[in-house]
Amino acid sequence: MNRIRFGRGLVLLVCGIYFAVPMAASLWFSVDDNKGGTTFRAYTELLNAPGFTDSLVLSLELAAVTVVVLLLLLVPAVLAARLGAPRLRPVIEIMCSMPLVVPVVALTTGIIGVLRWGPDYLQDTPFFQTVVAIQDPNFPVVLVIAYVLMALPFAYRAIDAGLRGVDVVTLVEAARNCGAGWLRAVFTVVLPNLRSSLLNAAVLTVALVLGEFTTASILGFTPFSVWINSNGKSDGQMSVAVSMLSLLIVWLVLLLMSAVGRGRKAARS
Repeated sequence: MNRIRFGRGLVLLVCGIYFAVPMAASLWFSVDDNKGGTTFRAYTELLNAPGFTDSLVLSLELAAVTVVVLLLLLVPAVLAARLGAPRLRPVIEIMCSMPLVVPVVALTTGIIGVLRWGPDYLQDTPFFQTVVAIQDPNFPVVLVIAYVLMALPFAYRAIDAGLRGVDVVTLVEAARNCGAGWLRAVFTVVLPNLRSSLLNAAVLTVALVLGEFTTASILGFTPFSVWINSNGKSDGQMSVAVSMLSLLIVWLVLLLMSAVGRGRKAARS
């Protein structure tokens, strides 16, 4: 038993050194003033740069809406297949896994093709305004659509893993025998048992949205990932400061989500 604990500790120590040393070196480089002292010039200039707050708020809004849309689409479909149509489970699994085999650039190219096709063939229809509205730079809904597709495989795996550990059919039948309707059984019995899985799916989705660069850059929008890339090329320290700041913000958001999920779980227990 002691050998197992020692082995685990050694592995954790090696992993910690592997990640901590490069990050510590990057942090020191970003604050070194080349005179034996420290300076936070790169960070202050970065935080005061125009567009910082707007791009960060846009990314957080995109992440929140993507999580809501993804869970609203995925959770009912997975539960319906689990409770009423087990034969559809392989179909849903294949459909949710398909975005993994489509490169991001190919997906973005397809979106561009649809957006170019819309104005040519929908100009005299009410759908033309819809095509224009989803490309609003203040909140590009087209990015939400792309992010939902990208995050679908990861969110599905997280939710499916939670469902495999819960006997959903028995829980629903027990709730129904106690007089609860279908909706009440799902919201008061099933979903609380899937809280950890839903939180994991949300965390994975938020991490993907905050770090995604290719689609937003090609489509011409400026969320936080695109902003830090375009504003971190002035000098070496600024570039490293951008990387450190982006990692810090993503970690803080994910830790906050995990803390909120644990706090609710502890309060209910």
